[in-house]
Amino acid sequence: MSKAYLGLGSNIEPRLEFLVTAAKEINMNKQIEIKKESSVYLTKPYGCLKQKDFLNAVLSIETYLKPERLLNVLLNIEKNIGRKRNIEWGPRKIDIDILFYNNIIYRSPDLIIPHPEVEKRAFVIIPLLEISEEELYLKGKKLTYWLDQLEYKKEDVKKYSHFPDYN
Repeated sequence: MSKAYLGLGSNIEPRLEFLVTAAKEINMNKQIEIKKESSVYLTKPYGCLKQKDFLNAVLSIETYLKPERLLNVLLNIEKNIGRKRNIEWGPRKIDIDILFYNNIIYRSPDLIIPHPEVEKRAFVIIPLLEISEEELYLKGKKLTYWLDQLEYKKEDVKKYSHFPDYN
């Protein structure tokens, strides 16, 4: 089995319900098992700033799926929930990103692992650090190094709630 971390985000109501639905659908796949969930964080938008705040979380999973197959499963879950890809970094019902997969570096036309924006996003690093059971490295440096490099305000990424039950 492979270990991966997934980032979840939503800023269209009902945001929390969309995160729960995504976790439920991920967990229903017999080739994926959610091992741990971060808290849910209320975060300021990234990229396209004129939009509502996000709810973000990270899931630790174990999977038998290879990276490209996992990506396809996650894209189908996004589609089932109603994700529309109209505006890059724009509002969305759900976004599910593969952040890390077995500490590998993977590049294809459709997928880059580790996710290429991890070191720029406190809303990804903070929940990752909350649940990661091992030291995660990006470009040879610990995630805590990358968090220390970011200029963000504590109120930009604050705990919203525990991750609700999805079983």
